[in-house]
Amino acid sequence: MKEFKVLFVCIHNSARSQMAEAFLKKYGSDKFYVESAGLEPGELNPLVVEVMKEEGIDISENKTKSAFDFVKQGKLFNYIVTVCDEANAQRCPIFPGVRERIMMSFEDPSSFGGTTEEKLEKIRAVKEKIKQEVLKLIELIESHKLKENFPLDWKLG
Repeated sequence: MKEFKVLFVCIHNSARSQMAEAFLKKYGSDKFYVESAGLEPGELNPLVVEVMKEEGIDISENKTKSAFDFVKQGKLFNYIVTVCDEANAQRCPIFPGVRERIMMSFEDPSSFGGTTEEKLEKIRAVKEKIKQEVLKLIELIESHKLKENFPLDWKLG
């Protein structure tokens, strides 16, 4: 059985939370069970899929999911990690049994303008930030320093 259950939440579950989930699956040990969900699930962002393929990760078959459905289903997580802005993070439902609520704020790829190449460059930058924060999160959880160093609601980054 996996020791740590993590849920990444953003608005649409179309980009940021999908990337975070994929990185935790790739770099987290077998101690982690991870899912992602959205407050208002949308469609998977095809440019994010493309950028993650550059990383050697295929998320093209992922489905977007609802955080509120997870609550209704009674799914339990140790860590809820919001990856949207602070105002939207406050809309995240309350999950019973959560050890920590963590906020990581990243720009929303759906808001990026410009040419396709300009959007891809901005998404690559967000992807790198998410990757670094997920690696930091893994280290803190596995070293058991998370609970010692942070209150129930805290920010990484």
